[in-house]
Amino acid sequence: MAGITDVASKAGVSVSTVSHVLNKTRYVAPKTKAKVEAAVEALGYVPSTLARALKTNRTHTLGMLVSNSTNPFFADIVRGVEEGCFEFGYHLILCNSDDNAERQRTYLRTLAMRRVDGLIVMTTHGDPSFDRSLGTQSDLPMVVLDADEMPNVCVLGDNSVLGGRLATEFLISRGFRRIAIISGPSEHPRARDRRNGTEQALQEAGLTLPAHWIMQGDLTASGGHRAMSDFLDACPESDWPDAVFAFNDLMAIGAIRSLQERGINVPGNISVVGYDDIELASYMTPSLTTLRQPGFEFGFQSAKLLIDHLDKQQKLPSKFVRNPQLIVRESVGKKPAETS
Repeated sequence: MAGITDVASKAGVSVSTVSHVLNKTRYVAPKTKAKVEAAVEALGYVPSTLARALKTNRTHTLGMLVSNSTNPFFADIVRGVEEGCFEFGYHLILCNSDDNAERQRTYLRTLAMRRVDGLIVMTTHGDPSFDRSLGTQSDLPMVVLDADEMPNVCVLGDNSVLGGRLATEFLISRGFRRIAIISGPSEHPRARDRRNGTEQALQEAGLTLPAHWIMQGDLTASGGHRAMSDFLDACPESDWPDAVFAFNDLMAIGAIRSLQERGINVPGNISVVGYDDIELASYMTPSLTTLRQPGFEFGFQSAKLLIDHLDKQQKLPSKFVRNPQLIVRESVGKKPAETS
């Protein structure tokens, strides 16, 4: 296997020049750089990442903890992170915790031992013990998605209070007054924010959110189906809402399936709004009205913020927030005006 001295000999330059070209640590004249790159290509030289890490104390690797990579919205975020790492010359180690707190802590220790340069964390449950574990990694730059603010950590996410308001105000503008929700885990920051936004909009319209119209889901399609089915079983038809706001698209899809199984027309009888705007939302029947979060952009931005901090010494912001966008499709109708 060719070594760095072989590359230097073939290119007719010093070993240090080869090192500067490969590591981009100093300006090298374009003609000389081209010679080195041609020699690398001809010899099939592969630099030793271990040797480079020992010398520079950098691995050019980011770690990512994701709660459930099967969620299409989370998958979009992962793709964005991968694209950012590839574009800026970094590797990515991805760990799927399935939202298990012990696995999260184990993976966190593993990534620290692997000497990743930075960490991106995405979870669906707010676990105080895991948050404390993150706090012990104070020397590891990190971006956390959809979390409460934490010291020395960049928190990136959408303005979920605004998202809750936009969804609810839209339903009210369509004439709906009986609006129920399918919430995510109560301990999750974004679920709390979306509920707060919903309740603010209802209150300003002189409406309320009865306790039995607050359904609980686990952010999966089966969870949305189960929450909607349990509600319909427990409540007489006279007490059904006219519209349901599910806190993510998967739960909205599950809820629509439950309604359709019982012959309840969407949106003819009950309208449904989701959140995230996953790709499937525009292809289902009826197509789903939802709040769009730019998952791929969130992922790419997470990687870029970390890499700019590592490579350019740019300070990580404490918070990076994007506003969601209402996407109107077929799953929301219009409530006919009541006649006296």
